[in-house]
Amino acid sequence: MDTTQALNVDGGFFTTAGIKPVNEDAAGVCIPENEHDLSTKGICALVADGVSTAEAGKQASETSVSQFINDYYDTPDTWSVSHCGEKILSGINLKLYRLSHDFKVEGKGYLCTFSAAVIKSTTAHLFHVGDSRIYLYRDKQLTQLTHDHTVVLSASQEFLSRAMGMDNRLNIDYKKVPLKDGDVLMCSSDGVHGFLSDEQIASTLQKGADEKQSAQQTSQNLCDEASKIGSDDNITAVVVNIHQLQMESIDDFNSRLTRLPFPPALSKGYKIDGFEVISEIYASARSQLYKVKDTQSGRIMVMKTPSVNFEQDNHYIDRFIQEEWIGKRIHSPYVVKVISINREKHFLYYLLEWVEGETLTEWISNNPQPDATQAINIVEQIAAGLQAFHQNDSTHQDLRPSNIMINEGKIKIVDFGSVFVAGVAEIFLPIRHEGALGTASYADPLYLQGRNSGSQGDLYSLATICYEIFTGHLPFGDKIDECQTSLDYDRLRYCPSDEHNPIIPIWFDRALQRALKFDLNQRYLNIGEFIKDLKYPNQDFLRDDPKQELTSSPILFWQVMCGVWIVTLLAMVVLFSRT
Repeated sequence: MDTTQALNVDGGFFTTAGIKPVNEDAAGVCIPENEHDLSTKGICALVADGVSTAEAGKQASETSVSQFINDYYDTPDTWSVSHCGEKILSGINLKLYRLSHDFKVEGKGYLCTFSAAVIKSTTAHLFHVGDSRIYLYRDKQLTQLTHDHTVVLSASQEFLSRAMGMDNRLNIDYKKVPLKDGDVLMCSSDGVHGFLSDEQIASTLQKGADEKQSAQQTSQNLCDEASKIGSDDNITAVVVNIHQLQMESIDDFNSRLTRLPFPPALSKGYKIDGFEVISEIYASARSQLYKVKDTQSGRIMVMKTPSVNFEQDNHYIDRFIQEEWIGKRIHSPYVVKVISINREKHFLYYLLEWVEGETLTEWISNNPQPDATQAINIVEQIAAGLQAFHQNDSTHQDLRPSNIMINEGKIKIVDFGSVFVAGVAEIFLPIRHEGALGTASYADPLYLQGRNSGSQGDLYSLATICYEIFTGHLPFGDKIDECQTSLDYDRLRYCPSDEHNPIIPIWFDRALQRALKFDLNQRYLNIGEFIKDLKYPNQDFLRDDPKQELTSSPILFWQVMCGVWIVTLLAMVVLFSRT
């Protein structure tokens, strides 16, 4: 980094339940060990206070602190701090809100206050909701930087007007505060500032400076003082001593990052930022994929670069940058990993793990009559990968066999280009109908008509892929690729899977048919229900099945299916040998 000096701070926190049986506060300080993250991201200091009347306040505060830290350092370097905070906190808030509404006890839920300071370059970026606080201590003067979000009913009664998880839309305070060498930032829950006066807080912070105490010790001293005075709440303090600030202008720094040029067309042997191109994997009008080798470690990876066709398209650039962040948030053995490399970039791109094998499209073509047990196992793995997206309030939106790699029966979903993340103030953009098999053929028709069907849309894609694995065909035929309007889709008719593969029982086919309903009210609500009905006969599907006695046992079904396919294969071998 071209900085004249590095950021040098000392941060620490202390938290205790106090006289209460459970500590519903959570706090954290993150000071990256590597210079790259320290320069590009800075440090985080934060506190969250679980709302005492919410039964899950402890879980809410711990989730908010841990997820903010984890997600913040996974955001692209090209995003501003305010943009990172907005996206992350909106996502956390929506997660808590949904958990609250899933809670069975009325009036209980996942609610907490939240206050965070991100120190980057010479600026503190503050994010705040609720009545926890952030203070600045400078030149022996204490200043409260945040405003309590409370409504006072009387001298002895007040309540929170804002909190994490309180509403599905987060109204959070954000502000930037210029910093100086020697400043001290302090975050606290109301178990501290509700009992210590400003003079007492300032005195404790000054004593820490005079005696050159660590931030950890000073934060504990603040909590001890609050406890001695009679604090009857959980008690938490976070202290950051700023010894030396990074001197590069934050505006210059962010400007330098966001002006990263698009890489040129790459070919074998070309080197970029220490990565040598081995071969081109894929190229389209929108992006390129290259197999590359890290010349430092020798590790093989995949580099994705944006297309020069969109160099002036700000929305495209933002979407490309967001892909990297989405990938870093998803942690699953069934989803390709986005790789973080702690070195400065000179071009816009991101890196993925190299996955051996073939695409599921190729696998289906090479296995027209697959082993039934292996086929359903593949479907289950894809489902598990999708559920990893859904657990992060994301939907894939463009799942198709060409976006899935398979190697020795193990699968990985390898593309994030159309992923939608709920709760990040993002406009929903439906998948483009490009008239190409593999996009319109697998995507939920509701997506293509501009409706966001969420996780039920991914369920539709999964069912389409499952249908194709077992039959070698598409459930609505090739005409679905030509559909443009709702009327076009209404004319389509589902083709029962047993017409292509007569061994498929009616309960299995009806599970597929329900997952492929265009009407969301008739479609499965979640992937788990669909997988259950694929593996174990749903009694509602057996009532009109003339083969009920044979197929009501899932074990017998899979045994019979495997046996029939083996016999068919042997018969074909004998036939070809005679010719």
